[in-house]
Amino acid sequence: MALFERPKKEKNYAMVIVQDRCVDCKACEVACKAMWEVPDGKLNYRTKVLDIDKVENGERKMVFIPILCNQCDNPPCVRVCPTSASYKRKSDGIVLVTPNMCIGCKTCMEACPYDARYYNEELGAVDKCTFCLPRLESGLEPACVQTCVGGSRNFGDLNDPNSIVSKLLKEATNYWVLKPEDGTFPNDFYISNSAKVE
Repeated sequence: MALFERPKKEKNYAMVIVQDRCVDCKACEVACKAMWEVPDGKLNYRTKVLDIDKVENGERKMVFIPILCNQCDNPPCVRVCPTSASYKRKSDGIVLVTPNMCIGCKTCMEACPYDARYYNEELGAVDKCTFCLPRLESGLEPACVQTCVGGSRNFGDLNDPNSIVSKLLKEATNYWVLKPEDGTFPNDFYISNSAKVE
C-alpha cells in the first residue's frame, strides 16, 4: 500500500491552536452558533472546548482544548459518505457537506475521529465547521478566531511563510495533532506558549 501524501493546494488553510492560552471563555462557541444559526443544545456545535482535569507535577489543573473539524487531508468522513454529500475542495482542502445531498445516515459522524460533526434536525442534514468559508471569501478570518480573547485560535494559509500559522509552527518547540495514529493528516495543529509570535 502506498504511503499517503498530502495534496498540493492553492491555499493550504490551517488552524493553529495555542492550547494553553485557551481560558474556556466560550466566545468561540457563541460566535460560531450565532454566525451559523446552530440550533440550541450541547450536542449541536461546529466548534467546542473540551475541559480535561489532569495532574501535572503533582498538581491538579484544568486543561482546555478547542475542538473543530480538522479539515483532514485524508478525511474518513468523505470516504464513507454514500451520496458524496461530504467532499473536500481541491483548491484549499476545506471539507464541506452539501445539505440537500445528505440523507442523514450519520455514517460520516461515526467515521470522524474528532467528533466534529452533528446532525442538524432543522436542516435535515449533517453540519460541521467550514472554517467560515463565506467569511474567508470576503477576506475575513473565521468567527471563532476573531472572537478568541486569549489568542488561542490562529488561522491562515500554510503556503504563505508570513502567515501567523506558518510563523507559529516554525517557532514552536514542538507541535502536535489530535489522533495522528488515525492517518487523517489533519490541518488543525496544537502548540504551547513556548512559541511567541507577534
